[in-house]
This record gives sequence, structure tokens and C-alpha cells, in this order.
Amino acid sequence: METIRNRLLPLVLAAGQSALLWPGVGPDETPALPGLIGVVCALSLETAALGRRRQAPVRALAGALAAYVLGMAVWPDGYLGLGTLVALYSVAVRCPVPVTVRAVAGLVGVEWGLAAVQEGFRASLLTTALALSVYVLCAGLGEARRQWIGGRLTAARRLAGAEHARRTAGDHERRRLARELHDVSAHHLTSVVVTVDAARRLKDSRPELAAEALSFAQRTGAETVAALQRLVGLLRDTDRPGPGVTSAGIEELVAGFGRLGRPVAAHIPDDLTGPAAEAIHGIVREALTNALRHAPGAAARVFVRRANGLLELTVENAPPRTCAPHDAGGLGAGRGVAGMRERAASAGGELTAGPGPDGGWLVRATLPDTAGPQHPPGPVWRRDVLREQRLTDPALAFTAMVLPVVTALSTVEDWPERTRRAAVPDLIVVTALLVLHALPLLWRRRAPVAAFVAVLATAWLWPVAVAAVPLPSRVSEFLVGGALVEMLAVYAVAAYGRGPSGSWPAAIAGTFGTASVITVTAAADGWLAGEAVDGFAPAMVVFLCVLLAPLFAAVCGAGLVVRRRRLRMLASDDFALASSMWHAERAAEAERHRLAVTLREAVLHHAASLVDLAGQGRLDDVAAAARAALAAMRDMLHSLDDGADPVDRLSPSPTATDLGTLCRTLRATGRDVRVRGLPEAARGLPPSVHVSTYRIVEAALGAGDHGPARVTLRRRRGTLHITVTGVPLAVAGPVAERLRVQVAAGEGGIVFEPAGNVRVSLPAGPVPAPVQEVSPSPYA
Repeated sequence: METIRNRLLPLVLAAGQSALLWPGVGPDETPALPGLIGVVCALSLETAALGRRRQAPVRALAGALAAYVLGMAVWPDGYLGLGTLVALYSVAVRCPVPVTVRAVAGLVGVEWGLAAVQEGFRASLLTTALALSVYVLCAGLGEARRQWIGGRLTAARRLAGAEHARRTAGDHERRRLARELHDVSAHHLTSVVVTVDAARRLKDSRPELAAEALSFAQRTGAETVAALQRLVGLLRDTDRPGPGVTSAGIEELVAGFGRLGRPVAAHIPDDLTGPAAEAIHGIVREALTNALRHAPGAAARVFVRRANGLLELTVENAPPRTCAPHDAGGLGAGRGVAGMRERAASAGGELTAGPGPDGGWLVRATLPDTAGPQHPPGPVWRRDVLREQRLTDPALAFTAMVLPVVTALSTVEDWPERTRRAAVPDLIVVTALLVLHALPLLWRRRAPVAAFVAVLATAWLWPVAVAAVPLPSRVSEFLVGGALVEMLAVYAVAAYGRGPSGSWPAAIAGTFGTASVITVTAAADGWLAGEAVDGFAPAMVVFLCVLLAPLFAAVCGAGLVVRRRRLRMLASDDFALASSMWHAERAAEAERHRLAVTLREAVLHHAASLVDLAGQGRLDDVAAAARAALAAMRDMLHSLDDGADPVDRLSPSPTATDLGTLCRTLRATGRDVRVRGLPEAARGLPPSVHVSTYRIVEAALGAGDHGPARVTLRRRRGTLHITVTGVPLAVAGPVAERLRVQVAAGEGGIVFEPAGNVRVSLPAGPVPAPVQEVSPSPYA
């Protein structure tokens, strides 16, 4: 549909312009043969330029402008040149605001030059003013469309992100729970194993260490059991864990490791909070646990400093004090450094770990400083936001100011000589009234009712000004053109107000107020001279109300339709977002419940038996129980990491010929998905293109949309063209990034259209000739 509309509009404009060449349809004088050839060339150039207005809008505008100059040169009375408006609209929709402003300036300059050559300097000013108002209005409407598309893309990114979070919620929760479990229990159990093993090795030379080791094992085991039970309770609760980590919690963690007999120096800021503090807490705990495991008794240092909006964490430990063999095998869960990297990445940072210069171990992490001083946005940001969001309102206000003046001045030649001599002060007063009358439109979105009331109030300045300042000209002519302001204000109340209950009264008030002001002003400036004003004025008010009522009703109805459409789209987006978040939370809750059951059955009873054995004084059994608890925890963590089914990993990759099965599967779920072009387009594809085609279509259809979708495959000149329509969530967000990576891996190209279409081209080689079966000869 987008392609048809893109090509059809230039043809319609060319057909409409060509119709003016027929006798009796356009101007009385049609161009001669050279002029006719010039018009045909101008129409051809304009049609070709507008056909590229979506891909290259600035070049399309340049081509349309050249066609307009050519058409005006050969047929100034009949060539319309509407292609420049269409091209300017495309520039405003697809280009930044500065480009649009320069385009408007260029068009107005060309318009003034043509008018000055054909009509003279004085008349060219009037033509330029009219062209300026029309071009500014066109640019404002294009900017409004650009904002709408930007809003839809932003909503699509949010929905795509929520859908991606829903699909990966189980995996993310599994990894997070694995880190929490590792943090809660690993360093406690490791400390018990290290302490008990040391006491067992030195029991002959230092028998007093056995009692200390048993006491430490009993105390630490009890803490581990309490921590695990607390974690099980949190996992069974639907709420997330409570207060976050702060600097005090990190200092307490470091002090706890210092009580184990190792010197630990620390320098930590006092105001760490948020995700960065949680990441630092987990990294420090893991790093010190690894140091305790692999370098018992060695000194360690924890240092956190701020630099350029970042937090730089350094955890380093010296080499072991003795060269005595220390068996650390089997104590860890096999995810120490990987877990630290995951924790740093979850906070938006990065981590490196490796041997230090003195033979020890060095861990460095860089994290964003979320607790540091936040700089408020400056004036430049505010100017950019206001310029981007409200360009349409100044454009409408400017057009509402200029058009009445241009309309009235177009008849200046018909004014009496005395009126023309007095036109200058009249225009000054009228211009001030028009500015005050249209100025409230700047706030029509933020405060539509207040803007409407201000428009009605400033309209009554017209009769007051006419009565206070004797104006010889009939300024009510300007006010008739200024009624556009009241219509825009009524539209704003309907589109951005509180609904029909306040919109229709505004339309009625706008109709009666406009008719009354025009009548009173006409009576004050002499337009009704010679009439029986007392009897004619009420009739004129009624007549104008009947004339204006359909216009105001149509404007109000259009505003209500736009409002209903916008609210429906917002409600749909909110529902989809809430649904994705709800499913994501349910998936995370299922993982928490599964881990709680596994934790209670696999690890908790080993930790509880460790406490009992330590109370009985059985040192060897305590070491065995601690190692068993660590092994159970390691197995459980490994089971959490194994997210994929081995059967799925061994299954063959699907190909393009399986797209029919994929579409039938989606239709079985209630979504209308169709595919066209199979099996012809898939015949003879290279294996890599076969797999890439399926993965690309699968990713686009799995972005989270629920509406109907169409998949079209087409082979042409060694290229496979894939078109997926009806997938607005696939044109932005994580799904779009994944599609870009997949297409780039296949050395192809991809285009995302805001309407929800994805177009992919992949190199596929020539189409193989069909194999024809030859019947065996009966004489062979």
C-alpha cells in the first residue's frame, strides 16, 4: 500500500495538471506547441522527482522546484506546481527542522524572484507573503507528521523492549538468582572449608586451632542457613528484595573478611547507592572470596574512586604468604570471573581480571556513577525540545495572521483613493490585532480551553479598536479571514481537550462568537452603512451562524476523530506494554519458585547438617559437609546456566521451506499470517541463505505483534527479496538490531518502514532451471 501510494500521488498531480490543457477546463489561453512541450517536460520532471521523495526528499524538492520554474516560464497563467508542496511536506517529515527551514527559505526566494519578473516588485511582495504562509503551513503539517511518526517509533521501541524482556525474563531472572545464590552462600562455605582444612593440617602442631575452626564453622554455618532460609522466603514472595546496597553495606562486607584473619584495606565513598553500589558489593564479595580461596592470608585492598562521571573499582590481593600447597579445587562454582563480568555489565559497566604486577590478582571495574551529581539540562536542551515539539503551532499561528492580510490586500486596487492613502495606519492596527488574535494558538496543545477562551476574548478587540481609532477602511474584511483562528481553537479543544462534553459547547460558542464579532465590527467600521442596523444586525448574526455552523461542526468532529484515534492507539500500546510486563513478571516468578524448591532440597539440608556436625565436634565430617554443600550449590548453579535443551541444540536448523510450517503454527494461535512465493523463491538457495531467510522471518514475526502479517519471497536477478508486513514492533528496538546483525552477516540490505514493514534483500545467486523429466524411449 505504501509503494502504491508513493507512485500514485505524482501521477494524480500530473493528470490534474494535464486536464487544465483541455479547452474550457483551464485558462482561456493555452500554450503554443513550444510551451506545450515545456509543460510536458516540467510534468515529467516533477513526476520523476516526486517518485523519489521518500528516499531522497531534498533532491526530490530540488527536482520539483526546477519543474515549477520551467512550468511557470512557459505557462505562467496555468501551471500550478503543486509538486513543490508535496516535496516540501516530505522534507519536513523526513528531515530535521534546520533543513526544513532552509527549504522554506529557498522556495520563498524562488517564488519572489518569479513574481518580481512577471508581476513587478510591488505585486511580488503580496505573492511572496501568500507563498510564505502556504509554505510555512505545509512545513508545519509535515513537522506534525514527523512528530507523530517519531512518537509511534518510540512506542514501538518501548513495546519491542518490553516484548524482548518478556521473552528473556526467565533467562535474566535465572542468571540474577544464580548471582544472588553465589553471593549469599559461596564465600561463607568457602571460608568454612579453608578454615577447617587449615585446622586439620596443623592439628598436630597447633591443636587449639581445631576448637576455633569448629566454633567458626558452627557460627558461619548458622549464618549460611539463616541467609539461605531468608533467600528462600524472598524467592517465595512475589515482591522483590527490599532495601538496596549502600556504602555502609560494602564497608561491613570488607570488615567481615578482615575478621577472617586477612589484612584488608578499603577506601570507599560514603554516598554509593543504586545499581552501581549493588554491582560493587557483589564484585567485592566475589573478588575477596576468590582471594580467600586461592591466596589465604594474603593482604588485599579495595579502592573505589570517582572520575569523569564513572566509578572505578579496584580489588587486588598480594601473592600467598606461604608456598604450602593449598587445594582449592572443587570449592568454586566455576562462575567467579564470569559472574563479576555479568554483574558489571548489568550496571552498564565493564570488568577486567588478571594477574597483578606483583604476582597477585587484580580486578578492575568501571561503572556509571548513578549517585554522583546530576547536571540539569541547560537552555540549549530546552530550546531544542520546544523547537522540535511545537513547530506546528507557530506555523498555524503565522498562517492565520498572514492569510487575512493577503486576502484583503488582494483587493486593494478596488479601494477608493482616500482609503488607499489611509491603508498604512490601518494595516498597522490590523496587523497588531491579528497577532494578538492568533497568539493564543501557541498554547493550543498544552491548554486548549484557555487558548480558545483567549481567542474569543481577543476577537472582541476588533470592534473596540474600530470604535476607539477611526479607521477609514473596512477592517471587518480582515476579521472574516481571521475566523480561521476560531476554527483552529475549536479543533484544539476537540482534539486535545476533555472529550465531546466540552468540544460541542466550544463549537457552538465559537460559531455564535465569530458571527457576533463580525457583525458588530461591520456595523462599527461602516460596512453596514445605509442599512437599518437595529433590525439588520440580528438577522446578519443569524445568517452568519447558519453559514458558519457546518464549518465549526466539521472542525469539531475532525478533532474528536483524531482524539479518539490517538487515545485508542495509546490504550492499545499501554495494554500491550502492561501485558508484556505481566508475562515477564510471571516468568521471573516461576524461576524464583523453581529455585526456592531446588535450594531447599539440594543445599539447605547440607548447610544445616554442617552446623550440627560442628556442634558435635566432628572436624572431618564438617569439612566433608561443607564440600558437599558447595558441590550441591555448584551443580544447581550449573543447572541454572543450562537454559537450552540438548535436544534443541542437536536438531537441524530450519530453512526457508519451513516458513509455511511457521505460518501455520502462528495461525493456530489465532494470528493471521500468510506466506507467498514458496516454493519457487526458495528453490536452489545456498544453505546459508536458506537458514538466514527463516531466522529473519522468524525474528520479525516473533517481535510481539498480534495483528495479521504477510511474508513475501521473490527472486530477481540473483537477489532474494523478503518483505514482511504487519510487524510494527520489528522496525525498532532489540528486534530491529538483531535483524540488522543477521542481514549484515548475510551481506544483504534491510529497510525498516514506519508503517510496520521490513524489506530485506539477500544475495541468492541465479534461479536454477527446473529439471524436466524425460520419458524413456520405448525403443531404447
